[in-house]
Amino acid sequence: MLRYPFLLLIHGVLASSSFVEPRKFSLVSRGTNLDGSVPTYKNPNASIEDRVTDLLPRMTVEEKVAQIIQGDIDGWMNANNPLDNTLVFNQSGLEAMMASKSGSIWAGYQMPYKKFVFALTVGQRYLMENTSLGIPAMFQSEGLHGFTNNGTTFPSPIGLAASFNPTLLSSVANIIATEAEGLGLSQIFAPVLDMSRELRWGRVEENYGEDPFLTGEMGLAYVTGLQNGARRNVTSGGSGGIRKRMASTCKHFTAYGSPINGLNLAPVVGSERDLRTIYLPAFQRACLESLAIMTAYASYDSVPMVANKHVLTDILRDEWQYPYWVTTDAGSVDLLITFHKTCDTRECAAKAVLENGLSGEMGGGSYTYLTLPDQVAAGTVNESLIDETVKAMLRTKFTLGLFESPYPYSDYLSTIRTPQSREVLLQMEEEAIILLQNNNNLLPLSRDISSVALIGPQANRVSFGDYVFFNASLNGITPLAGFQEFLSNSSSSTKINFAQGCELWSNDQSGFDEAVGAAQASDVAIVMVGTWSLDQTLLWTPGTNATTGEHVDLSDLSLVGAQRALIQAVVNTGKPTLVVFVSGKPVTEPWIKEHANAVIQQFYPGELGGLALAEIIFGAVNPSGKLPVSFPQSVGTTPDFYNMLNGARPQPPDPGTVFDNGTLKFGHEYVLGDPVPLWSFGHGLSYTTFSYSGLSVPRSIGTNDNFNVTVTVRNTGSIDGKEVVQVYLSDLVSSIVTPVQRLVGFQKVDLAAGASETVSIEVLSSQLALWNLNNEWAVEPGVFSIKIGSSDQVFAQANITVAA
Repeated sequence: MLRYPFLLLIHGVLASSSFVEPRKFSLVSRGTNLDGSVPTYKNPNASIEDRVTDLLPRMTVEEKVAQIIQGDIDGWMNANNPLDNTLVFNQSGLEAMMASKSGSIWAGYQMPYKKFVFALTVGQRYLMENTSLGIPAMFQSEGLHGFTNNGTTFPSPIGLAASFNPTLLSSVANIIATEAEGLGLSQIFAPVLDMSRELRWGRVEENYGEDPFLTGEMGLAYVTGLQNGARRNVTSGGSGGIRKRMASTCKHFTAYGSPINGLNLAPVVGSERDLRTIYLPAFQRACLESLAIMTAYASYDSVPMVANKHVLTDILRDEWQYPYWVTTDAGSVDLLITFHKTCDTRECAAKAVLENGLSGEMGGGSYTYLTLPDQVAAGTVNESLIDETVKAMLRTKFTLGLFESPYPYSDYLSTIRTPQSREVLLQMEEEAIILLQNNNNLLPLSRDISSVALIGPQANRVSFGDYVFFNASLNGITPLAGFQEFLSNSSSSTKINFAQGCELWSNDQSGFDEAVGAAQASDVAIVMVGTWSLDQTLLWTPGTNATTGEHVDLSDLSLVGAQRALIQAVVNTGKPTLVVFVSGKPVTEPWIKEHANAVIQQFYPGELGGLALAEIIFGAVNPSGKLPVSFPQSVGTTPDFYNMLNGARPQPPDPGTVFDNGTLKFGHEYVLGDPVPLWSFGHGLSYTTFSYSGLSVPRSIGTNDNFNVTVTVRNTGSIDGKEVVQVYLSDLVSSIVTPVQRLVGFQKVDLAAGASETVSIEVLSSQLALWNLNNEWAVEPGVFSIKIGSSDQVFAQANITVAA
């Protein structure tokens, strides 16, 4: 029997490398000062660094390690039944969890709000009132496109990016934070800033597209919207004036979206130049003020990213001076043993991740970091590395004001699913829809049209992307319901002839006759097809099926099952046909582009997607979305991103083709295919027209000079509309091979019919830089081309010379 257990605490403190004399605190009561003064770490007006410096020496090794291992509320709560509202907890489970895993705690469960608030309050109160130092936890959840405990569900990130509207996205993120904050959460696992350049990969829908600049701007908008502001009862001017209300978590750092063969977790191959020019820029733009970053599962250039010292320490910590919390992804430390094969023991894995990454360990594995106290005692791990990792965690907590405001708010219901949230949701739904094709101005349809056939497996289905809660689709509006609601509100007598035609996942064509009959009985046929994902419960349930989402990778990007044949059967009726893709990634169907009268892309929508689609199709809203990712001709022509390196695609190519009657026309690039995308990045039509004039750029600048691109855009049609002014840059001659073009600026403008606006977009000198042969950023003297348009169109163009 141990008669004096407190001696273990004394030993732990005295052994700490961060212990500094003279000691201000009692070894028995480490949360107080010997002179009776308030410890600096408890002073909300002290600077963050002073609070961190004061708190760290008071902690034992075990307490430090507990700060950097993720806990889980299922340690003291029954989180298995999303409907159970029993307000009980397991005291022994609570104490055990908090003793070893208490810095951050996973709370991403679906449960009644009353129980959720009870669970977080119990956990937080235990830490604040029943531990020596009273260090609160960061409670965490998902919020990729909506808070995942019955919060408002917005379009998937690839759809959010299609809006090309950072200000609107910031409002979306603000709503996500507001809904989560009231319930006691302080960290959200978003945004995802992986590049959608490998389209077979299942998680394309979670990203902001294929372009580093767009991804960085949209990522920054999300981080800013989520974090800005202060939690209640927190002095905004405290801790040096730096306060945030919620910690965003930029992920997956880095180079995660381009796996070999498109398979999840697979290695990524690339150079230092690829790292610097493709994968890192979005993180550097969006995440330097993010209070958390999550590392990637994959290896890059044969080094597991979770233990990549060059990226996580040399670049992130030293070069970028990133001061905040970095965590691994779920179970990824164990992958050094089971997947990457760079370690053979838990001790090796924990040591490698800590020493090379200065990051904490998320759950989902064997909790390798529990070996750290013994490794410190054995002298195989330096405690100073644990100290640096804990400091990052504490900086994030002090910035959040958690020591002053750790609990849920009593009026949490007033901030969830509000009317104001619905307004932002509907606007985002509308701006995310992209009109890809509109032959002979089939759209918009008249609200006086006699009848419309609504056909296809996506027509009466709510198709959300992944990272939504179980049964989230019950909050959504199907396209069929959206059409009915819109037409009813418009006092329209238009008849909707609905026929599903086929399932998303089947080759069964037994419903074709009904679909063809609906088309024949209507003035226009709308066929809705695409991919599908599932919520976070069903997506991981054995026996379910999906074509996009985490761990759901494709070898073919064309429509599954009978969907293309259904479209062909409808088109063959001779009725004007609109095809709507509802998907999480590009669909490769050149036949549809060639034969459909109009095509709309709706990346997985949010709750009001069905209504927004009706508004677009019937002209109540003018489409303004643009593609954040290019649409290849087939999986065989990928990669097909617009910012390819010079020489990647012949200009012009010599394509071959297979005609509808089976005739073969042979070419060379490719023999029976075309490397040019069906629709390219930045493409998106409107019901009105726009013209550009007066493009102005400086004739000459220095290598360190920023400059403005100024152009006047005019709405030359008869309908109000929004246009995205896009600025592309090309380096005409350089010391290394550079991209054919790069997006360097954009701005969305809202113009009444006949109105014009002069837009000025700043381009930074750093955006002209390349990663040169000396492995340094440099702006080389020479001529650069500035283009206004989309990636495959030129509306105005000028050159600018960079002088030495």
